[in-house]
Amino acid sequence: MSETVSTATPSPAAPPAPPASSSRSLAVARLRDLALVPAIVAVAIVGWIVSPVFLSTDNIINVLQSMSEIAIVVLAQTIVLIAGRMDLSLESTFGLAPGIAAWLTVDPALTRGLGLDLLPGAWAVPVVLLVGALVGAFNGLLIVRFGLNGFIVTLGMLIVLRGLLTGISGGQTFFALPESMTYLGSTSWLGVPASIWVSLLLFAAGIVVLGFTRAGRALYAIGGNTDAARAAGIRTDRVLWIALVVASVLAALAGLLISGRLAAVPAAQGSGAIFQVFAAAVIGGVSLNGGRGSVFGAFTGVLLLFMIINVLTLAGVPAQWTNFLNGTVILVALVVSRITGGKAQT
Repeated sequence: MSETVSTATPSPAAPPAPPASSSRSLAVARLRDLALVPAIVAVAIVGWIVSPVFLSTDNIINVLQSMSEIAIVVLAQTIVLIAGRMDLSLESTFGLAPGIAAWLTVDPALTRGLGLDLLPGAWAVPVVLLVGALVGAFNGLLIVRFGLNGFIVTLGMLIVLRGLLTGISGGQTFFALPESMTYLGSTSWLGVPASIWVSLLLFAAGIVVLGFTRAGRALYAIGGNTDAARAAGIRTDRVLWIALVVASVLAALAGLLISGRLAAVPAAQGSGAIFQVFAAAVIGGVSLNGGRGSVFGAFTGVLLLFMIINVLTLAGVPAQWTNFLNGTVILVALVVSRITGGKAQT
């Protein structure tokens, strides 16, 4: 008996469909970015009920301007957190960078002996950014090159930089700042304070870079699993170092903006700001474990936080309750993140 042999050629296999779990994760991530929008709308309604002034143009601009400087520090912290690290020294860089610029440029004859008047006022802004870059580079040296614990390193830097600002200022306030330092914080573009425009532009740039570029994907990969990212060919040390430098420069720029708005650099500038920064980032969905979160989510977090503070102010609640609010927000956001994310915080 002869066997029949099939000569039909098999049809080429269809390309594999993307995993359903990956598509679901992407959809969930996009929905998470919008998670605070209903809360923002609800707070806006409550604010309008508390005081019709809340939704006035002047008050909205006031909220946006009051949050613009801290929002930039939130953006800086978000970059570091997504990479799986945290930088506590940002609040001190926020004060020290403009403080050193003022120390080097203001005329001591106009400031009761404060200042050295070593540089012309035009150098103030480059000095601010340079100080930020140097702080970030030094953090990177200790964390990346020497492998020290990032939390402890930046905590130590927070104390060192705060003490340095207190030392050069003698615990006093720098004033009579050069025009180059006050311009961005005090001027308006198209009827809106320039600091708002700067903040929005930086967040837009952050959304593009972290969401649509190789550098952004590298940050998420490092935050998710550093060893796997290194095995995939990502130069993890360099990316982390750059992230720390960029974050410190952003914090220095934020300090420049608030110094310009106040036309002064207090010795305590930025003190305690890190609590608001973490509250805004965590409530915006940025994971403390790294590898998860978005710039847009961080922006909605800081917006919601400052809207709540504004509503409490209009309702006559004392400002001393702000720290209580910030701490409560962090704890609630961590619990919600644990429940929805299913991963333990470490």
